Amino acid sequence: MKTSLPVWCIVGLLSIGALWAGYLSLTHVDGAASFVDKMETALLDARIHVIGGRPAPAEVAIVAIDDATVAAAGRYPLDRRQLAQVIDGVRLAGATAIAIDMLLVGPTQDDADRALAASIGRLPVAIAGAAQFSDRRARASPMPAPSDILRPLPILAAAAQLGLVNVATDAGGTPRQIPMLFDVEPSPEASLALRAAAFHTGATPSLTADGVRIGARDTPLDLGWHLSLNYYGPGQTVRTISALRLMNGEDVRGDLEGRLVMLGVTATGVGDRFTTPFDQIMPGVEILATGVSNLIDGSALTRNATVRSIDAVSAVLVSVFGIALVTFLPLAAGSIAFAALLMAWLAVVTLAFGHFYWLSGALPVAASLPPVAATIVLRQIFDRLELRRMTSARTALERFQASSLVRRIAEDPTFLLEPRELSAAILFVDLAGYTGVSERLGPRRTRDMLKTFHTIVVEEAERRGGVAMDFMGDGVMVAFGVPDQHPQDASNAILTAFSLVRAIRSWIADDRPGEPNVVRVGVHYGQVVLSRLGHDTHQQVAAIGDCVNVASRLQEVAKMRAASVALSAEVIRAAGVEGDLLTGGRQYERCEIRDADSRWTSRSGLRTTPRPAPRQARIRNRREIAVERTKDG
Repeated sequence: MKTSLPVWCIVGLLSIGALWAGYLSLTHVDGAASFVDKMETALLDARIHVIGGRPAPAEVAIVAIDDATVAAAGRYPLDRRQLAQVIDGVRLAGATAIAIDMLLVGPTQDDADRALAASIGRLPVAIAGAAQFSDRRARASPMPAPSDILRPLPILAAAAQLGLVNVATDAGGTPRQIPMLFDVEPSPEASLALRAAAFHTGATPSLTADGVRIGARDTPLDLGWHLSLNYYGPGQTVRTISALRLMNGEDVRGDLEGRLVMLGVTATGVGDRFTTPFDQIMPGVEILATGVSNLIDGSALTRNATVRSIDAVSAVLVSVFGIALVTFLPLAAGSIAFAALLMAWLAVVTLAFGHFYWLSGALPVAASLPPVAATIVLRQIFDRLELRRMTSARTALERFQASSLVRRIAEDPTFLLEPRELSAAILFVDLAGYTGVSERLGPRRTRDMLKTFHTIVVEEAERRGGVAMDFMGDGVMVAFGVPDQHPQDASNAILTAFSLVRAIRSWIADDRPGEPNVVRVGVHYGQVVLSRLGHDTHQQVAAIGDCVNVASRLQEVAKMRAASVALSAEVIRAAGVEGDLLTGGRQYERCEIRDADSRWTSRSGLRTTPRPAPRQARIRNRREIAVERTKDG
């Protein structure tokens, strides 16, 4: 895997990404509020909806002072004698204990207060208090430290145990946790949920380093001994009955016997209301009933120091791996792989949520997105710089190799590591009288003349798929069929030969009047070997073989016979132009050459008939060629 990013940049990005993830992770492990919490709220609600609701435990029931109860009582708050009647009905129905989620703070009529206190004293009751916090009070404590407690009326408090009803909400106002303990002088106070669960089980709760034990059940708690709520569903998922039924003396034993009862207000316009993932408006008593049910059935979300540490490690790893993916993979593939990594993590946290583990979905996302996005931007910048450099290098390379060969080598670095044999048309062209001209012009002007000549040859050749393989002073070797073969290679070579003669003569006549305007071109078709020649660190692509040698000799034939073009019989047959060569007023003669010693024989006229077969059979190692005569020859 190769990247355009320099090593120092990769090290810097990995370091910055790890530091950023580490900072967010430390904040998360310490439980400090951050922008990540808002992201987590949305992701947590999404998980809750994916997993869906579930049945609440049968051990908990709610007796609700609902709209019907308030209407029947004719007032709110209810007269405390009526409230005592409800509590007595709960006791007679066989409930194990009652948790009253109502702030009964001020006195009313003495006989009503005494009646309510008497009813409360007849069974285990936890009565609500509220912690009040002040920013002016600063105390280093692992648990919430209120500045004051709003306590129930003393006569009522004496008949019951205090339980605080405060909950911890997120930025959107959704209760997410219930503190189990509050740092109150002279001794900590328990929450109403913890008191109620203890009453129901008959066991005294004991705190551990990161949890609470009630009887034989250990429940993990978050920092500061906070219980993470795991909602069951919308309103009234926890068994709920109206207090009016108890006021009317109905038999509700089937609904309350053996159960812990949460007594609270659900009437419209009174009591506290909260937004939950399943319900836009849920009474506070149902929030507390959810917490008590979580303690009883062990379904509270596990979010403790261990889980937070897993979140922190995952955030760092996702960040580092994300940066590595978009650094070393192709940018599109790396971005897709990073997105897949985040989706995989979200799938993991969703699966874990189904087993009551609250892993952070937001922390790895928030930790990895900024550094990965920065890496993508830098990668694009360096990729563009690298592309410009490669384009510049390729342009420079194309000055030394044909563009078609450069493209092939760029696409396949192993191209021609092994020689390749193929059929090709080879064309040699040079200028007559070059030596004398160069002596008259001098080095600089000779160079300008050759550059123009070479430009004409390359442009004419590339127009028909030819590749300039070699420049030899005033001579150029062109190959047709390199690196890829085409059916028209031979005909393209012949057409190029004639177009070169016309173009070069026109150039000399226009720019260099008085100079010799004789061009010699030789063309042959046959097998060539295409390979890399040179040292391991300095190579060039070359075409070698008998075909190249013959084409070079044909150029000499054209010179010896004062002709402009010499074509081998092989290239004529391959192009299928035997008849066409005799049209257009061109002057030709047929001759033969020896492969071995290049001696020329058998001159004949333009319209000569073929030699008798016996005569041709006696001529060995010879090639038949057609020579176009120059206008002056």
